[in-house]
Amino acid sequence: DWWRAAERALARLGRQEQQLGLGLSGQMHGLVLLDERLRVLRPAILWNDQRTAVECAEIEARLGLDRLIALTGNRALTGFTAPKLLWVRRHEPDVYARIRHVLLPKDYVRLRLTGELATDVGDASGTLLFDVSRRRWSDGVLDALELPRAWFPDALESPEVSGRTAAGVAVAAGGGDQQAAALGVGIVRPGPLSVVLGTSGVVLAALPGYAADPRARVHVFCHAVPGTWEAMGVMLSAAGSLRWLRDVVSPGAPYGELTAAAETVPAGAGGVVFLPYLSGERTPHADPDARAMFEGLSLGHGRGELVRAVLEGVAYGLRDSLDLLRALGVRADSGRASGGGARSRLWLSIVASVLGLPLEVTAAGEEGSAFGAALLGGVAGGVFADAGEAVAACVRVSERVEPEPAWVDVYAAGHERYRALYPALKSAGGGSPAATMGCSGVVSPEGDT
Repeated sequence: DWWRAAERALARLGRQEQQLGLGLSGQMHGLVLLDERLRVLRPAILWNDQRTAVECAEIEARLGLDRLIALTGNRALTGFTAPKLLWVRRHEPDVYARIRHVLLPKDYVRLRLTGELATDVGDASGTLLFDVSRRRWSDGVLDALELPRAWFPDALESPEVSGRTAAGVAVAAGGGDQQAAALGVGIVRPGPLSVVLGTSGVVLAALPGYAADPRARVHVFCHAVPGTWEAMGVMLSAAGSLRWLRDVVSPGAPYGELTAAAETVPAGAGGVVFLPYLSGERTPHADPDARAMFEGLSLGHGRGELVRAVLEGVAYGLRDSLDLLRALGVRADSGRASGGGARSRLWLSIVASVLGLPLEVTAAGEEGSAFGAALLGGVAGGVFADAGEAVAACVRVSERVEPEPAWVDVYAAGHERYRALYPALKSAGGGSPAATMGCSGVVSPEGDT
């Protein structure tokens, strides 16, 4: 499916002699396994797959959590690539025995485009097998997990030429979706934050040097700009939460219809709070068993309150990430928004008010990752000298959304309620809202009202 989609996109570009460079970006952490003849061995296991809790515990036991963080800048999370490999080793030994190459999703497209096996340092950072500080594969982690170094391709800096198409077009190493999205909205050095309202939600800050969180509450990866790193908090269900609500409450309804209903509801959603843990959660809990809920429902609430609560709950989740970044010393006075959710002016106003930061929208809009990949392709093709020149030439702010003064205090109180829900649910029922449904006015996405 990925390759067929890439072929369709390339066919729309016109004559190949007019193409100067191509860039690649894609979802991070996915596991693509190839045999010695470069044939796919099994369907890819993607970033949002939560099956690897046992393998995460095994990784942290083998290396020790402190050593793992020292080597990779991160702790073992179910979405990362390394635990997926261990899961295949445990549950699909016949497949595991045939592995000769391990790729990330976009790198399979590269292979089909150029015939080359390669990745970039940013995407490789999300495997949990990469020495993020030294920008190379970690022999210490690979040895501890008994994984052959030969399985993993060379990791290049994002603007480097990784190969050429049959027509001779340079293909940049590229970046994971978050590195490319940050570049696409102009994040090349410390300054504005990248705020992504995609299926997942991200708050990302560029770092001038490697600086891991000793407790690994946020991810630290290599950035798409050589010599630069990034710290980011990730929530697993951002715009994905709105899609879930739409599919359950108003199947097929345009998103504009939902946000219009939310716009009629005052800030605070009539006292309803949404916990957006539909797929577990990464930041700040690193808990694949965390579950979503609505708290505070009554017979007086309707679709507008539910939608507004989802928009606000996602914003609260992004605020959790911002608070952790600030605890690491990150300073920012604005954010650059991208992702499908950035199409909603209401949602941007809510997020700006919860974060306490103005949000800027660039001409790339929701397609920040694709735009960032294109900029990297421009560097690889010789159009730009480096990523900074590409951003200076191409990235323009088209809109600035300020926090709504009347909402700021409402959302400060709402965030405190939001933060209290997860520990209360953990103590009551091990992360499942089912134990509190009878006494707190809760709707679980997996249960009844």
